[in-house]
Amino acid sequence: MIHRAVYLFLITFFGATIIAGGVELSFELPDNAKECFYQEIEKNVTSTLEFQVVTGGQYDVDVTLQAPNNEIIYKQVRTQFDSHTFVPTESGVYIACFSNEFSTYSHKLVYMDFQVGDELPLPGLGEHVTVMTQMESSAQEVHKNLGSIIDYQTHHRLREATGRKRAEDLNERVLWWSIAETCSILLISIGQVYVLKNFFTERKPY
Repeated sequence: MIHRAVYLFLITFFGATIIAGGVELSFELPDNAKECFYQEIEKNVTSTLEFQVVTGGQYDVDVTLQAPNNEIIYKQVRTQFDSHTFVPTESGVYIACFSNEFSTYSHKLVYMDFQVGDELPLPGLGEHVTVMTQMESSAQEVHKNLGSIIDYQTHHRLREATGRKRAEDLNERVLWWSIAETCSILLISIGQVYVLKNFFTERKPY
């Protein structure tokens, strides 16, 4: 079972957040389960689907992206992470599905970022009819850089959460292995003492 602290950590940082023209969230994907997300996209609007399995099992999941005409435009089988950018040829609802149906016992936590179109500009600069001043240009550049920083922070937090979960799993395995070794040593010691005792025990003649 996935450690509860990891869930709390991820919910704090990656709880469902609506962004400009898309969605960014993390969700639990139980074993033998499939989750689909629907996003309406206009024709010729560049979009990107990015995902990463944060915790659970072998850190893999099946992913499909379906167009409004039911055509599968993207498919990955048992993949840990990937990013796919596409330009829709028709307007409509696109469906991104994540499947864990191949797993019989592993719950997984999946991060998804479905970006549609370009990021919205700063208020007041979107319909600028004149040449921007130096301050406006600097503000726009700062806004763009802050967006990049947010993306970097998200990916670093994902890697940190994944690394922490793997470290916890490794620590748990080492713990149980150490317990098993200790029990084995105790049993062997008791057996050796018993055998040696029989060697030096004087047996009464019949």
